[in-house]
Amino acid sequence: MQIDFKKYADGLVPAVVQDYDTQKVLMLGFMNEAAFKKTGETGKVTFYSRSRKRLWTKGEESGYFLLLKSIAVDCDNDSLLIKAHPLGPVCHTGADTCWSEKNSSDDFLFYLESIINFRKKASPGESYVANLFAKGTNKIAQKVGEEAVEMIIEAKDDNEELFLNESADLLFHYLLLLNAKGHTLKQVLNVLEKRHNK
Repeated sequence: MQIDFKKYADGLVPAVVQDYDTQKVLMLGFMNEAAFKKTGETGKVTFYSRSRKRLWTKGEESGYFLLLKSIAVDCDNDSLLIKAHPLGPVCHTGADTCWSEKNSSDDFLFYLESIINFRKKASPGESYVANLFAKGTNKIAQKVGEEAVEMIIEAKDDNEELFLNESADLLFHYLLLLNAKGHTLKQVLNVLEKRHNK
């Protein structure tokens, strides 16, 4: 990847950060060669802070890191598009993005995945999600099984509300299990898409 860090006098190039899953633009930062290198080495998006005059890893204080997924350089080799997975709100104001937009796609499930990823880091006593993760993958898998059985039972009756609620419970716990196993809904959809295109 050829990046023209010398094009501008300060050696910085703009870096637009986009959510890998939702495709929402999250923030704009600036990188020099050292920030670019550290981002690649750590997997956490790092910028050069013009106000602090030093390298700054997004989330180094809040814990809301931007986990690197990919970097692309534009046609002039002087600006970057970074796709990342945010571990929480991106803006210092607490907003999802620096433009105060909700970081969600047309598919709510991707947004729900990001919420699960955020809440699993909470105290087990404060979050149902964190509590389940603290009990381990086997417990989460057990919950998926329990919710599947409950949905099947409701499917045999004619109560639409109960069936939909149990279906929602199953889907939610399935997303928890995917996360616990280190996978995402997008990966599952990729498998389905490949099968469809065969």
